[in-house]
Amino acid sequence: MHDAVAAGRLHRPEDALREAMRLWERRERARARILAVVDEAEASLACDEGLVITEDSMRGLAEDVKQRGRSRLKAEQQQK
Repeated sequence: MHDAVAAGRLHRPEDALREAMRLWERRERARARILAVVDEAEASLACDEGLVITEDSMRGLAEDVKQRGRSRLKAEQQQK
C-alpha cells in the first residue's frame, strides 16, 4: 500500500482500502451468482431434469460448438 502511494498509483492509503473493498465486492457478487446457478442445477437434478453426460455426448457438444463457431466466423468474414 505504501509502495503504491509512493509510486503515485494511489493518492492515499484509503484509496487502497477502497480498491480492496471494490474487488472484494466484485468477487462476492460473482460467488453469489455461481452459488445461485449451482442451486438451480441441484433443483433441476432433484426434479429429474438433468442430462446424462457421456463421452459421446461431450464429443457431440464439442462438434456442435465448433460448427457454430465456424459458421459464425464465416459469416463475419463475408461481411467484411
